[in-house]
Amino acid sequence: QVQLVESGGGLVQAGGSLRLSCAASGRTFSSSAIGWFRQAPGKEREFVAAISWRGAIAGYADSVKGRFTISRDNAKNTVYLQMNSAKPEDTAVYYCAAKSFTTSQAPGEYPYWGQGTQVTVSS
Repeated sequence: QVQLVESGGGLVQAGGSLRLSCAASGRTFSSSAIGWFRQAPGKEREFVAAISWRGAIAGYADSVKGRFTISRDNAKNTVYLQMNSAKPEDTAVYYCAAKSFTTSQAPGEYPYWGQGTQVTVSS
């Protein structure tokens, strides 16, 4: 099993940056793909970015391509989401999730989830 804790959320002005962290515990972290998802009020949870267990493959939602970067440090059991050029529409609760090995954009394929961290982008 993998336990996940997100941090780094907060209030940022449009155009600003934030770095979210997803700290993991559990024996299987190094073989887990990690995905970031977000959910805004009244909307469904949506895919943001994902990185494979080797860190060699990363996928991004079209809405964040060129602005967000996902990375992982297996030595620290942590995955990061660097958010640059933030927009008000990025406002949401951000979640990280884990599954075995390969990435997916489908939330239902991830069995392990963190509690989420709020990101608010002011205009």
